[in-house]
Amino acid sequence: MTFTPFTPQHYVTLFVGIILSGVLIIMGKNGGQQRTSATAVLAFCNLAAYPLNQAGWLMLDHSVPLDNILPFHLCDIAAITAGFALLLRHHLLATLTYFWGLAATIQALLTPAIHVGFPHFAFIAFFLQHFAIVAAALYLPIVEGWRPKLPFWKSPVEVYLWSLGYLAFALVINSSLGTNFGFVNRPPENPSLLDHLGPWPLYLIPMQLLALTFFLLLALPFRKAVRDAPPGPPHQ
Repeated sequence: MTFTPFTPQHYVTLFVGIILSGVLIIMGKNGGQQRTSATAVLAFCNLAAYPLNQAGWLMLDHSVPLDNILPFHLCDIAAITAGFALLLRHHLLATLTYFWGLAATIQALLTPAIHVGFPHFAFIAFFLQHFAIVAAALYLPIVEGWRPKLPFWKSPVEVYLWSLGYLAFALVINSSLGTNFGFVNRPPENPSLLDHLGPWPLYLIPMQLLALTFFLLLALPFRKAVRDAPPGPPHQ
């Protein structure tokens, strides 16, 4: 089956993913064994995302481009970051997961860059990965108590600088291999936000401005909480 965005198949998938993510967060909030199990499931889904995606692509009856083989898309890196953030409770990893997950991975769920539909395993692996990242991004502040650094804009700027580093990395890899990691060489074939930001390479400028804006907006809910919190980050 072919996947088309903004169809009943897409909407049902989003609904199921939201429900399952909510269940894991509720389990985490309940504490005890439920929290341990929810954390383990989320960490596993994130760290297993790459091999599961590879298994899905291998089931296709045509050649798979390097873009889907090498784990250099931002969401591939975010999944690894999220898995280790849950296991290690490391503040920087949790910070990257929160901002990348909610500013970037949600875009991938709303405008998925995939053509195969349910019940193909590549479809399942794709949405499992992206929902696992978003669920981890919400789980870390809601359950694990992660908070951005003081002042409230410090963590958004820190993540933005890491994102610029990723942009430079993607440009180098793409120029060497002819890939399109980070969609910095051309927009995805499926409809996306990049379609409204102008032609390449001009869309890279508003893309970076939007990224910083999203990061700052995502930090706003924590402004008072961070200011009133006792010294010392919950993650080391």
